[in-house]
Amino acid sequence: MAGPAVSTNAFDPSERLAASARRIDAAELASRLPDIVIRAREVAATVVHGAHGRRRAGMGENFWQFRPFGAGEAAHRIDWRRSARDDRLFVREREWEAAHSYFLWMDCSPSMAFVSSLALEPKLDRALTLGLALADVLMRGGERVGLLGLAHPMSTRDIIERLAQALLAAGAAASGELPEAVALPGGAKALLVSDFLCDPQALAQRLGTLAANGASGALMMIADPVEETFPFEGETVFLDTDSHAQLRAGRAQAWRDAYVERLAQHRDEIAEAAAGVGFSFQIHRTDRPAAEAALSLSFALAGRSERG
Repeated sequence: MAGPAVSTNAFDPSERLAASARRIDAAELASRLPDIVIRAREVAATVVHGAHGRRRAGMGENFWQFRPFGAGEAAHRIDWRRSARDDRLFVREREWEAAHSYFLWMDCSPSMAFVSSLALEPKLDRALTLGLALADVLMRGGERVGLLGLAHPMSTRDIIERLAQALLAAGAAASGELPEAVALPGGAKALLVSDFLCDPQALAQRLGTLAANGASGALMMIADPVEETFPFEGETVFLDTDSHAQLRAGRAQAWRDAYVERLAQHRDEIAEAAAGVGFSFQIHRTDRPAAEAALSLSFALAGRSERG
């Protein structure tokens, strides 16, 4: 994993944190996916109710909503029947019917296996839950959803199961810490879910490739609460997930201020990489409900401001 200064994959014997920072093989992932699929469906149902669907105005035939007539608009857009019932003029808007293509990437690299006793689940499980849940939400909204580099966009009621199977079939091909370097079609959207403990410059270049044709998207950084609070005291051994390297700290608490400062700097660099191509950037901790992040992502992907 790049960026050792921000690596928090550690075990603290003084606080006996139940932490794991090891690789998850295909067999183990296969055994965990059924539970992840169930959680994804539950989260998707919550988001659909919370967001009241993803319909938006456009060049369709189905009625969406009435809204007040704005100054400078063409008079032929006024719905006179609705306006007659009020002292204001109203415009009838129709629902957008052109499906978009969404490309998901959920980081399955070794650092995502980390989990502390302060978290509800490993970062990998949360990333997969969020990605699969958003796929279901987007499909219900009439969109096509695929996995970046692994599965072409599709619209099917069993989208969660189809994408989960594609992840299993990909094996090691899905374990990179950066999304695949492919230029997405213009108008497509990408959803990238990761801890983004990677080289910000390498990520910026990869995002530039994804957005080269005008694609937009969102980044969701997944963080274990330990990675933000750095609660270590006394002698602590820090482990690198991608190698056998170890770092022993005699007084871990003495590193806290420097670590927090370095983490903030790293996140600023990731946010700048996202902003550089017009992608949104959010942070989600694994001690918070998954539905909270999924709802926020649904608004970001729809281009709407967050509420609540």
